Amino acid sequence: MAKPKKKREDAIPPAELIGGLVTAGHGRHYVVTTDAGERLEAHRRGKKGDVVVGDRVGVTPPVSGVAAIERIEPRRNLLYRSDEWRIKSLAANVDLVAVVFAPRPTFNPWFIWKALLAAHQAGIPALVIRNKSDLADNAEAADAECARLTAIGHDVVAISAGNDPEGARRTLIPRFTGKTVLLVGQSGMGKSTLLNALVPHAQAATREFSEALDLGKQTTTAARLYRADMDDWEGAVVDTPGFQEFGLAHLSLNDILRAMPDIAKHVEDCRFFNCRHLQEPGCAVKAALERGDIDPERYAFYAALAPLADTLPQ
Repeated sequence: MAKPKKKREDAIPPAELIGGLVTAGHGRHYVVTTDAGERLEAHRRGKKGDVVVGDRVGVTPPVSGVAAIERIEPRRNLLYRSDEWRIKSLAANVDLVAVVFAPRPTFNPWFIWKALLAAHQAGIPALVIRNKSDLADNAEAADAECARLTAIGHDVVAISAGNDPEGARRTLIPRFTGKTVLLVGQSGMGKSTLLNALVPHAQAATREFSEALDLGKQTTTAARLYRADMDDWEGAVVDTPGFQEFGLAHLSLNDILRAMPDIAKHVEDCRFFNCRHLQEPGCAVKAALERGDIDPERYAFYAALAPLADTLPQ
């Protein structure tokens, strides 16, 4: 007969834990903002690394200035990217994913599409933000991408957070109010400028987060959540480090197709029910591509992801 597990003697009863929100994280070091508004440095007990910015948690009263995260509340959602070696969580309990791109530095459409696929799989609405709309350089490519995304059915807005911060606020605040918004984008797309336009105290908060997490100047490696409690809007913005790749190793083939309606609408006419729309005979998707009914670059994107995807729904 199995012996019952012993309770850890130093375990804290749930009623004695302090409730709060994880507002910054780096490695296994976190900042938790309590429901009373106090900012605590916190560590996850043991060697667990399962805490994410945006998590609701229960922490112990701090000892020597450091609290221990004992409990993670159930999440509404979790956005992450992955490759064959690891999973990188970005944020939890998000209401909107805002994918930011700009004409310069040169943007990668596939990055935008991957972020939109990840948001769709996580069940989170998405908004595409074209920043630096005042730039003439590479504007034609940015305009074309906005038109393509709009035609597919995505919500797209154009702003210039650097040259017209008030205009950016007028465009985004109605969409952001009452929500926790996750900003994602390649490096150099102006996310920091956008963040400072939306949450003017963000720079000061960043310095406090960096000190608490002992990051020095390496603030780009840490995700951070900034509360907006101002006259014209209330909500929160989660800023993530800029990165160049958005891995989708966790997506199934069905996940990919559900998030690509421009491809999926042709699937029903395929000869075989298990067609992967690559080299199979009688493929309606390939036929639509040959007729010009599917954007060749969008199909190339699908064809790059499909061979790596699990065929079973997840």
